[in-house]
Amino acid sequence: MTETTDYVPPKVWTWSQPSGGKFAAINRPVSGPTHDRELPVGKHPLQLYSLATPNGQKVSIMLEELLALGHKGAEYDAWLIRITEGDQFGSGFVEVNPNSKIPALMDRSGPTPIRVFESGAILTYLAEKFGAFLPTEPASRAACFSWLFWQMGSAPYLGGGFGHFYAYAPFKMEYPINRFAMEVKRELDVLDKRLAESEFVASPDYTIADMAIWPWYGGLAKGWLYEAAEFLSVQDYKHVQRWAETVFRRPAVQRGRMVNRITGDPAGQLHERHDASDFETKTQDKLAAAG
Repeated sequence: MTETTDYVPPKVWTWSQPSGGKFAAINRPVSGPTHDRELPVGKHPLQLYSLATPNGQKVSIMLEELLALGHKGAEYDAWLIRITEGDQFGSGFVEVNPNSKIPALMDRSGPTPIRVFESGAILTYLAEKFGAFLPTEPASRAACFSWLFWQMGSAPYLGGGFGHFYAYAPFKMEYPINRFAMEVKRELDVLDKRLAESEFVASPDYTIADMAIWPWYGGLAKGWLYEAAEFLSVQDYKHVQRWAETVFRRPAVQRGRMVNRITGDPAGQLHERHDASDFETKTQDKLAAAG
């Protein structure tokens, strides 16, 4: 890698050196497993293999919201996938998600297990399976999917773009940081204007669109992502701030954020979740301890 501005790309790119940065050890230009490792399977209908990154939080929040509504079939076992250690390249995980990204879900409630990968696909699958958090009226449903896919298209600029160059790249580079900061602020402005006219993102009701968007943009608004809140002036987006706090107050959201969390205050971490009643007791105790 070079810090100069005179780099000329070769006619054919080859992988001749590490990519650098925090995730250099696991970045590679090919797919597939690097080692044999079977995934554990618990006793509940749903098996979640994940980590409490923003993408991972989407699904654990959804599952906790379903359980809060009384859907017993949404009981799940949460298994920790440590992406910085390459767990996502184990043979068992690749069988569930050939793209080697968290989260991944196995639904074992029927005679044939169903694998679901990509966070948006998992949210949609669960919403349709349980008939919750996804409108049925055509216009509202279209709005929900539109905002859900807005997140899918926008968050890479926040995470892989801004987050990488601002927080994880081996050295600071003005051009990519400025380029992606500009785009993230544009996205925050889009979201802020939408939330000026609607309590939640897709409609007056809380939906999977909020669950998808909140861990990224709500987390950014609350100062949890990349230590970039001041740099991006997130306090200026008043409607995003209001929405971020409203969603955060939901008990299921607070529980979902704790599942398979390995960073921050230990009081806010539950590395794996396998029993609903025990989990409820532990989260209540930990949330109380965390204030």
